[in-house]
Order: sequence, then structure tokens, then C-alpha cells
Amino acid sequence: MNTPVPVALTIAGSDSGGGAGIQADLKTFTAMGVFGASAITCVTAQNPDAVTGIEAVSPKLITAQIKAVTRGFPVAATKTGMLFSSDIIHAVAKMLKTENCGPLVVDPVMVATSGARLLKPDAMATLFREILPLATVITPNLNEAEILAGCRITSLKALQKAALIISQRFGTACLAKGGHLADSKAVDVLCVNHEFTFYTTPRVRLRGTTHGTGCTFSAALTAALAKGENLHEAVAIAKSFVTNALKNARPAGRHYPLNFMLYNS
Repeated sequence: MNTPVPVALTIAGSDSGGGAGIQADLKTFTAMGVFGASAITCVTAQNPDAVTGIEAVSPKLITAQIKAVTRGFPVAATKTGMLFSSDIIHAVAKMLKTENCGPLVVDPVMVATSGARLLKPDAMATLFREILPLATVITPNLNEAEILAGCRITSLKALQKAALIISQRFGTACLAKGGHLADSKAVDVLCVNHEFTFYTTPRVRLRGTTHGTGCTFSAALTAALAKGENLHEAVAIAKSFVTNALKNARPAGRHYPLNFMLYNS
């Protein structure tokens, strides 16, 4: 078969636990029938319980990674995850402006599920100024949406308001994820040009810990965009992918990593 495969690029941190970051992104790309390329921003020592170490890759090497990918492959869509520092954000933003990277999905990674900071406090303003306005869509979870919108979110109505604020503030689409709301269903809100679309699935409850759902969602969304889906359909595909990966999670010790291998591309 000589049919070209779409190429997606992830610019993010490495997770030694395998459930989030670059590892989750590449597993998701493969499961969805997309060739995955990567530019690693940080190496972390972590598992679902804790992040015990972070070392940043130099901006020069991050730039070289992105150039190597874009000069070697026709990148159809790109996502960013953990960017960590202002210097890294500067370097990535410059590359996104000068290289052909396709639609951009920004997962505004700030804090790990375990509570560890994955974005330096002084890098927040740089992320807001240099990366978020470049996005095709921003995919914050509940806590990230509160920071980006500057308001508390305790209901679906408040989540919808936050999605609108973020969309207006950064001039892009916003997919605000409501998985952490206290509700029997998991509802995400997409705001595009002041119009809302709601994506609802039954809440999946596991017997052990998991992490990486946010990385997996944004990677699945990126893969769908790389395959030519429009934004609304790409969000629906990503939502279904993550839900099924959670439903079919199998225990690895006492953790329940997502099952990436069930998607029929």
C-alpha cells in the first residue's frame, strides 16, 4: 500500500510512567492511524502518584527537533503540551510562526494530576501572550479553564461562560473539559465564534488511579485534524476515543492506564 499516512507532531514533555506526555501522544497517534513525530521539551521522572524530577531540554535543541521534523515530513497538525518555561515557550512560538505545522491544538498544561507544577509561574504570561493566540483550539481542563478565564467553575453554566471568555480573550476556539465537575455525566463545551456545542458521555469510574486523559484527548483531537476532520467532528472523535480508552482500561499494578489500542481508524 502506497497511500500516504497523515503526520502529526507533538511538542511536549516525556513521562517516564508512560501514561501522559509524549508517550501518551505517540500511542494515541498510532492507534488513530496517524504517523507521530515529536519534539521533547522536558524529561520528567513520574508515575500517576507523583512527579519526582524535571529537567528541561535546551531551547536550541527543541528548535532543532521541530526543524528536523518539519523539514523531513509534511506535518498535517500539531499539538503542544508541557512547555515549562518562558525560554521554551519563546522558542516553540517562533517555530510555530515560521514552520508549516498545520492546525495547532494547545493543551495548556500547568499542573499534573498529582499536584506538581509543570509550568513555571513566571512562564504563565508568556504562554498567554505567545502560544495561546496561535492556537486553532485550546483544550483546558477545569482547573486550567479557571486560570485562563479568571473565574470559578462549579457548574456546566460556569464552564460554558469560561469557554466563551477564553475564546474571546485569545481569539481562538476553546474546548473546555468538564470531566472534573461533580456530575453524573462528563460534559465538554466547545466555543467557536460565540457558538456552543456540548459533548456528553456517561462518566467512567475506575477502581484505581489513572492519568494522561488530557494529553490523550488533545492528541486524539490533533490526529483527527491531521486526517482532515473539521473541528467539531474532531472533538467528537477525541471524546469517543478517550471515553473508550477509559472504559477499557486494564490494571497495571494498582494503576489503570488508558487502553490506547481499541480505536478503529
